[in-house]
Parts: sequence; structure tokens; C-alpha cells
Amino acid sequence: MSAATFSDDIGIQPTVLKYHYYLFINTFHAALWLILGVLYSTSLHAGIGHDRLQLFFDHLTGLKADFTQTVTDAHSVTVQNATGTLQLSRPGKFRWDYHTPYEQLIVADGIRVSVYDPELEQVTVKLLDKTIGNMPALLLSDEQPLENSFNITELGIKDTLEWLELTPKAHDTSFEKIRLAFNEQTLQAMELVDSFGQTTLLVFTHVQRNPEIDPSIFHFTPPADVDVIGDVDE
Repeated sequence: MSAATFSDDIGIQPTVLKYHYYLFINTFHAALWLILGVLYSTSLHAGIGHDRLQLFFDHLTGLKADFTQTVTDAHSVTVQNATGTLQLSRPGKFRWDYHTPYEQLIVADGIRVSVYDPELEQVTVKLLDKTIGNMPALLLSDEQPLENSFNITELGIKDTLEWLELTPKAHDTSFEKIRLAFNEQTLQAMELVDSFGQTTLLVFTHVQRNPEIDPSIFHFTPPADVDVIGDVDE
């Protein structure tokens, strides 16, 4: 699902949204699909990159990390730099806090995704199954190994990290490929290339696997003085 499709579905005019919001939605869909779906891959073929992927995500129930995000266009021109934090609890709960260059909060409670933009004084709510419905595999299915939906290629070592490339087998996705980078201990980076040639690089630091997370952070109550639109009453 593209960012434009998401905004159209919930009735937001594109001219109202800031550019970084579009960029986030594209990245968010692919990152969520990958992070939630990779847990269920249990039959990856041998190789150092595959081994590190499997080791990191095996029995993964939660995740905390800081991230930097760099977006470049099809001409390799940087169009956005952002920083923030990610917290995730399986299945279907996550919280993305963008700190710079704009504050923005994205929270999923397992049923709905809420996107809060303080500058716009607006909260957009979307049912989780609608948000991810056009992805090429069932997100939370434990019967869909990763290789059923992706062609997986080991790219070898670059800058001391082991890289893998995941190309979706389906043709109705908003991204063309995802690349993952691991060191010996943990996931270090994720790179997504969308259908417009735009590349989003997420670099993770302070990664914690299965940390203690207060479940209340995945429940969002909109401030009283903001507009709330979307799937509010469903």
C-alpha cells in the first residue's frame, strides 16, 4: 500500500500532509511486514547471513531500538533525515516515536494504528488489517515461511556487516526489495527500495531483544484538542 493510498482511504488530502509523513508510511508498512513476518521463517537455507537472520529473530517476542532514517530519491539525492525510537511487541503491537526533524507518534495496539501529528493537531486511525491488507503474505500467520513470499539472496560482507536481499515474489507491493544487515550479535540496518526508486535506510542502535516493555505504551488516547479521523468507531 502506498502512502497516497493510505491517505486517500482515510480521507486526507495529500496537500495537507507533510512530505515526511508520506515517507514514513511507505517505510512503516514494509518494516512492519518484515519485522512481524520474519519470525515465522523456520526453514532458511545455510549461509552466514541466513544464520544471523534466523538467530536474531528466533523466539523474538519484542524489540527496542533507536534508529536513524535516511531517504534518498531515484537520483541518490537525500530528501530526508530523521531520528527516533522503536518499540515492538508481538503480535501486532508497536510504537514508533519520531523525534527529529518533526515529532510524530505511530502506535498500534493490535487492532488499530494511530498516527499522531502534533503540528497538524491531527490523529489518523486505521484498522491494522486494512493498513497491511495488500501485503504479499499474511502478516501474522505462522504457516508462511519467509521464503514463501521472498526470494532471499546473500550479498556478502559490506562494511563488516552481513547483508541479505529480500525480493518479494508478489507484484502488488509498494516496495521492490528489502536489504538487511547483521553483525555477529544483532540487526544493524534495513534498507528498503520502493517502486518509485526511493531508498529508505534505517540504521539501528541500542537494539534490545525481548526487553521488558510496559504494555500501556501501545495504547494511545488522543489529546482532547485534536481532530481524530479514520476508523474510529469500527
